[in-house]
Amino acid sequence: MTSAHQEDPHLWLEDIDGEAALDWARQQNARTVHTYAQSSDFQAIEQGILEVLDSDARIPMVSKIGPLYYNFWRDKAHPKGLWRRTTLAQYRTPEPEWETVLDLDALAAADGENWVWHGADCLEPANERCLISLSRGGADADVVREFDLVSMTFVEGGFELPEAKNHVTWKDIDHLYVGTDFGPGSMTSSSYPRLVKQWRRGTPLAEAVTVYEGAHEDMSVSAWSDHTPGFERDFVSRQIDFYDSETWLRAPDGTLAKLDVPDDANTGVTREWLLIEPREDWSVAGRTYIAGSLLAARFDDYMAGARELTLLFEPDDTTALDDYSWTRHHLILNVMHDVVNRLEVLTPPEGGTGGTGEWARESLGGAPALSCVAAGGIDETENDDYFLTVSGFLQPTTLYIGTLGQGEPQALKHSPGFFDASRFRVSQHFATSADGTRVPYFEIAAKDLVADGTNPTLQYAYGGFEISLEPSYSGGIGRAWLERGGVYVVANIRGGGEYGPRWHQAALQENRLRTCEDFAAVSQDLIARGITSPAHLGAMGGSNGGLLMGNMLTLYPQLYGAIVSEVALLDMKRYTQLSAGASWIAEYGDPEQPDEWEFIQTFSPYENARAGATYPPALFTTSTRDDRVGPVHARKMHAKLLAQGHDSSFYENMEGGHSAAADNKASAFMDALGYAYLWHHIGRPT
Repeated sequence: MTSAHQEDPHLWLEDIDGEAALDWARQQNARTVHTYAQSSDFQAIEQGILEVLDSDARIPMVSKIGPLYYNFWRDKAHPKGLWRRTTLAQYRTPEPEWETVLDLDALAAADGENWVWHGADCLEPANERCLISLSRGGADADVVREFDLVSMTFVEGGFELPEAKNHVTWKDIDHLYVGTDFGPGSMTSSSYPRLVKQWRRGTPLAEAVTVYEGAHEDMSVSAWSDHTPGFERDFVSRQIDFYDSETWLRAPDGTLAKLDVPDDANTGVTREWLLIEPREDWSVAGRTYIAGSLLAARFDDYMAGARELTLLFEPDDTTALDDYSWTRHHLILNVMHDVVNRLEVLTPPEGGTGGTGEWARESLGGAPALSCVAAGGIDETENDDYFLTVSGFLQPTTLYIGTLGQGEPQALKHSPGFFDASRFRVSQHFATSADGTRVPYFEIAAKDLVADGTNPTLQYAYGGFEISLEPSYSGGIGRAWLERGGVYVVANIRGGGEYGPRWHQAALQENRLRTCEDFAAVSQDLIARGITSPAHLGAMGGSNGGLLMGNMLTLYPQLYGAIVSEVALLDMKRYTQLSAGASWIAEYGDPEQPDEWEFIQTFSPYENARAGATYPPALFTTSTRDDRVGPVHARKMHAKLLAQGHDSSFYENMEGGHSAAADNKASAFMDALGYAYLWHHIGRPT
């Protein structure tokens, strides 16, 4: 037996598709299903969620390709989905007439594959050919096939790529930029393409010409073309790690000119404009711009050496830029203040040439109290039309359509209410973390809630990768949790992006435990306010949030009655060697470096699980086809806890990818399993 096996007796479970490991997973699944997924309560929860997911009354969100509006739709009759299209005039009607472009269920049956839709990239401006990406069972890896949007058929003898973590885009009708698995040494340590090549139609992939070659330790490389008429440009990008990158403008002769911006800055080029979002304070041309700002420059002037920057947005202690979107003549900013949105419309100076000038600014409106509003341009090359959505925890989504400068937007589609929201209220609270930081959280509860400490409460968070959790409507949560007598809480802990880069960076690497301290502070506040008590408080999170749950289990077990950890990282000693783990070193640190392992081990649940400790019951869910985080973490954590005598449960979906589900039916089952598990342990439905 090797020393690795002596150190880790569960290492054999890392053989993802090995029969022994899969047999073990099936045995654990059977135990979990027997205990938690065979009751009438479970079936009612599952059915309620599935009705929401399959509802024909949902809003069919669309994207514009050429003159038509496309939607990918799953329902009971089409579990794998339809890619379909309609006109804007039809889309405005209550029941649009759709034309099916591709029936994924029929294609899967014909191919004998469990295809999962990964999207289509269509060549502008003609939009007659597309590259369609299809995943087997929901993995990140996919196959790519060329599709004719006119005849609605796959192109015989057209571009086609085998299964890999592909990055492929159109250069022109006869050339692609391709990042794929070209053979040994062509992928990074993060399992993404290390090479990007230009591939000519009708030639073998092996003859594709290398455009750029990254390092093995990089995260990935890619190339793409901007086909905006009058502003056609090609770009190459080297993603050094999750947050640092380099971008070059690629000339027709293949030479590269670097965009001289900080490696950690996010950049976007649209028509004549370059937008820059520095993630650290940035001093340039005698001025310092704080992290999280949005800056504008004329692209050609900037590439020529000019450094005339216009400050479009500057954050403060409670405000951050959430997103931005272009229309033909305007820029829409989505700004968050204490995790509630407002929209602003910026108009660049006229003329398109010369100095930066002044950008006009006006409000597009804010969200109703404690809800979320978002807007985005429909076709930035043609007009100033935009879609706007408004939703909240108790407010089903409404979709509006408008044209900037032409009055108020018009309501276009309304999502139905899937539960009686009139019984509940939303409130925002602030807890104080261990270091004194003010941490916001949302609470959704019955209007007649009695603060006697007995309310079954589900606390959810993510806390990583600068991702924000904003108010959103969920018919599934409404049915499975709120209507059955529960309180639902969303904690906006550090590590997320609710207050911009600073909120995220406060919990990176050696400061990772702040996510746990923040989450615990919210839990303690809920208990102090009498909303719940440890026996009735459950915690849930997925992916990075699943890591958080593993740490709440091992570090704060006294606060919870049960924990659900979904598609999680848990073994932080080996995470860089598992699936795409190496791509997250910038977030967590490198366990191969002794000084970094010293702090990483403090938030490695697998390392810190102890026999003899008192832990609440925990459920770990995962997917065999998850090639991003992988099933290994959950398998090993569950096995270790069982060996130590703890109350642990496990379920591994044999398909589904990082979402742990390949279709609505599987999604409903996985969601219902988590809710049923919590109801079993922290409170029965009323």
